[in-house]
Amino acid sequence: MIRRYCTFLSLVLFLISFKKAEQENVQGFPKKQKSAIYVDPFIGTGGHGHTFPGTSRPFGMLQLSPDNGLSGWDWCSGYHYSDSLVAGFSHSHLSGTRIGDLADILLMPVNKKIDLTTQVKERNDIPYLSGYSRNNETARPGYYQLYLQDFDVNVELTATTRPGYHHYTFREGERQSVIIDFGFAINWDNSTQTSIKIEDENTITGYRHSTGWAKNQKVFFVAKFPRPITESELYSAGEAVSGSQVSNNKTSAQLYFRKENKELQVAVALSSVSLKNAKENLDSDANFDFENIKTKSNRVWEKALSDIIVETPVDSLKTIFYTLLYHSNLSPVTFSDKNGEFRLQNDSIAKAGGITYSTLSLWDTFRAENPLLTITDPGRTSDIINSMLAYYEESGSLPVWTLYGNETNTMTGYHSIPVIAEAYFKGIKGFDAEKAYEAMKNTMMQDQRSLKEYKKNGYVPYDFGNKSVAQMAKALCEEEDYQYFLKRFEGYKKHFDPETGFMRGKSSDGNWHTPFDPKHSQHRVNTDYTEGNAWQHSWFVLHQPEGLIEFHGGEEPFTEKLEQLFNESSEITGEHTSADTSGLIGQYAHGNEPSHHIAYLFNKAGKPWLTPYYVHKILNTQYNTSPNGLSGNEDAGQMSAWYVFSAMGLYPFNPAGASYEIGSPIFQKSTINLENETQCTIEAENVSPENFYIQSAKLNGEEFNQTSISHKQILEGGKLELTMGSEPNKNWGVAKNNQD
Repeated sequence: MIRRYCTFLSLVLFLISFKKAEQENVQGFPKKQKSAIYVDPFIGTGGHGHTFPGTSRPFGMLQLSPDNGLSGWDWCSGYHYSDSLVAGFSHSHLSGTRIGDLADILLMPVNKKIDLTTQVKERNDIPYLSGYSRNNETARPGYYQLYLQDFDVNVELTATTRPGYHHYTFREGERQSVIIDFGFAINWDNSTQTSIKIEDENTITGYRHSTGWAKNQKVFFVAKFPRPITESELYSAGEAVSGSQVSNNKTSAQLYFRKENKELQVAVALSSVSLKNAKENLDSDANFDFENIKTKSNRVWEKALSDIIVETPVDSLKTIFYTLLYHSNLSPVTFSDKNGEFRLQNDSIAKAGGITYSTLSLWDTFRAENPLLTITDPGRTSDIINSMLAYYEESGSLPVWTLYGNETNTMTGYHSIPVIAEAYFKGIKGFDAEKAYEAMKNTMMQDQRSLKEYKKNGYVPYDFGNKSVAQMAKALCEEEDYQYFLKRFEGYKKHFDPETGFMRGKSSDGNWHTPFDPKHSQHRVNTDYTEGNAWQHSWFVLHQPEGLIEFHGGEEPFTEKLEQLFNESSEITGEHTSADTSGLIGQYAHGNEPSHHIAYLFNKAGKPWLTPYYVHKILNTQYNTSPNGLSGNEDAGQMSAWYVFSAMGLYPFNPAGASYEIGSPIFQKSTINLENETQCTIEAENVSPENFYIQSAKLNGEEFNQTSISHKQILEGGKLELTMGSEPNKNWGVAKNNQD
């Protein structure tokens, strides 16, 4: 009887353990955990976040999203949460930038004939404009829905990596029609040549060439309908024309369909190269199974979001985290076609073996977005570097800010260089390191973008040096280059004014720029500080913080000045925009990227308990679950990647240093699922809103008394255990064996 009971008990325990194992995969996180359900794409569409709510696949070619029809500062993505009018749905959008462009190939379903001869001088003149209600709008990963009140049409959108899919539901018996408007622009760019052709009864083709932020943008398109077009009207610069094709700088069309049923679908693909490539991008995917494509898109997003699993009983924290992880998987965007071809800004056609990317906002993303990809998606990192090398081959220098294959030269410096150096020192393969070094050296030896003055004087305004080229030269045994660039990266020292304790602009004859006000913000690029002031830009020495600390007279006066930054009044003087004043904590501006590393400087100054204090404050005050949930522009993933790292308790202070500073985790457990099928977990015992100070730490069971962890240690997997408390332990993290 006892044996039978024990056998029965063993069977019960086996079944319980089997059921538990069934719920977990071999890597130890819940197999059926749904991360995508926490994503709210509306976060960041209000305030100054500048994100779009529409649909895309991770790093997809299309960003299919609604356009409000305005071009103001807060409509850089074509949409703002405060609006209630929609002008249509176009296939390319920017995520969180501070300049607008794109909004290419606009479609709008309507239930009546529209007068496309109307002259449009402002938004209210758009003849197919419709109102909508927030109560009938939905957004989630891989899907967007909006009900058009003026036309009684429900619009649903989804996408694969390249094609986009529209699903329109009309009211029973209503006329079914679609507007295509290639003259439409949100005043960020101007169409230079467009064409629309009715190729057959189911297919529309054409192109839109434009100039704006991207000076030479060429978009070819194909749109296929499963039902035949029964009637069409074409317009050239607002004039009706006959025939099946129209070309001009502004063209538009209205298409009509039989009322076979209430539903009408259309599949759309783009190419920068040719109509032939656009068709190839579409053909194998145009099956018009909208529900199936939507479901697959959700699965793809689930997989992408499973790179990091966080555990907390607070659902709002999961909403913020997974939404921002979602944002960090939107840019850069796929630019090459299925056959690998893509257009360069000089109109030559290049071809890559892997995927070529555009929307490279490197001044922003080198700080946290690109470092995040080195952990979650190293293969994509190598493709991004190969993309930058392709642009180098065409222009002779590495990219600054690439949009649709065009170099915009937006912002300062060449931050493609630390991205390459970081990948090399983190052991990422798949690109030619010798060729990459050649590109880095040639870029930094040219005379463009103030490099001539930098080589002559050892400094230029706003440029605080770059150690990345020297590091890579040393690693590749280029000793002469190493010594040369080693001296160049110390140029920041010539900008430090010991009398004021700030980095200051200096003239070519070596005199300080006066008068001087550390709160004076200058928005223009050709000024002492780009999008900021002396308070914010005086800490931008990622490669040699010990030198900065020494300049201030040591750790004590340095940390005193650093704390003053956070506690100073938030008054900003001079010419500035909301880009310079968003997300202020004192003079610290989290809404703009130059401040993003600053809270982690306390680790470098021997006061590691102050890093959790200020990181915790930033996490709690600069992000929330509302549409205004980002304190500044999303900037192609950087604002989100800062949170993703910091919420786990890490931050890539110096990306080219291949290490991460330890801050203040907010989750009980964060699991990073690495490509090599290992895991790195970060556990925070006793963590709570009050318990954000690290009391002690262990790495794989061994005492860990330092404030940084190397990329190599992350990739090796294992467990970082942090014990949290409500008061700082000033003995933890002060060891001098930190990774750099």
